[in-house]
Amino acid sequence: MGTLKTEPARARLDLLAPPVAAALEQWPADAPVDVDDVLVAPIDAELADTAAFCAAYEVGLDVSANCVVVAGKREGEIRYAACIVLATTRADVNGVVRRTLNVRKASFAPMADAVELTGMEYGGITPIGLPEEWPILVDSRVIATPYVIIGSGVRHSKIALPGPALGALPGATVVEGLARPA
Repeated sequence: MGTLKTEPARARLDLLAPPVAAALEQWPADAPVDVDDVLVAPIDAELADTAAFCAAYEVGLDVSANCVVVAGKREGEIRYAACIVLATTRADVNGVVRRTLNVRKASFAPMADAVELTGMEYGGITPIGLPEEWPILVDSRVIATPYVIIGSGVRHSKIALPGPALGALPGATVVEGLARPA
């Protein structure tokens, strides 16, 4: 985990967006990953973007995951989803994601919508604590990674957790081929 100084996330709720903290407080006891295995580390908010973060904290792109919010429209209804992919890949938004959402066209959700709907900061959005009705699409490479670093809902910290935990989140589906190499 590079030079990050991690500690159990439930002990540092001040480093998490409110929806993320609430989701950790309700973490299922029977989850395949114990809530105490979800760690958080403070970072410089100016270094929250993936490339800058990885360089500054000596974290490999292959263990850094991105959560991107996508939107598509069908019959006048906007459908949102979160895609979790490793930083070495890019989500196949107009292929796999579009078909999974059953929409004609999918694209990255506008920043203002993503922030308002998630209650999280842009550049820190994480799949933990997202709206319950949103599907969470997790690339199979993410769950094959022993530990991944992902946003915490705010730009001044990052979460570290076992990759398989992301595939076990409520509403999560592991999707083979969700992402393509960058």
